Amino acid sequence: MSTTRQHPPGGLGREPDGTGSAVPSDRQWRALSLRDASGIVPMARDFARSALHDWGWLPASSADRRAAAEDVLLVVSELVTNACLHAEGPEELRIGCSSKSLRVEVVDGGAGQPAPRTPHRAGRPGGHGMFIVQRLCLDWGVSRTPDQPGKTVWAELAAPA
Repeated sequence: MSTTRQHPPGGLGREPDGTGSAVPSDRQWRALSLRDASGIVPMARDFARSALHDWGWLPASSADRRAAAEDVLLVVSELVTNACLHAEGPEELRIGCSSKSLRVEVVDGGAGQPAPRTPHRAGRPGGHGMFIVQRLCLDWGVSRTPDQPGKTVWAELAAPA
């Protein structure tokens, strides 16, 4: 797992033209605009749940597959909530699925840099979102486009076996 870091153009994440060397080309993508929407977090979870149904992650045939799908929904909730609270609101949710992994991307207009709160205190309210993302995901980070405001916060989760 990684900590939050800035990636150069062409590194991790899709570039505005849809390319990106670290993103498998066999990935199926879904995108949801969240600009000016209300009920953003439930809307994002419903969108993700629908994509998981279409890609065969749901309905889950085993406890492991159900846990993998619930991890995706939790990561979507945490990234979208983080954008609502700290980044002027999310603009778009993207979910990409390949045979080996699922990638969640939340685009926002904020300049901040998400990071797990350290030291992490489990009994303290708030501040757990990026810690949860870090614990559930294979990797996560932030992509920025030079000379443009905002960022894309992304997270990769393993596909269920």
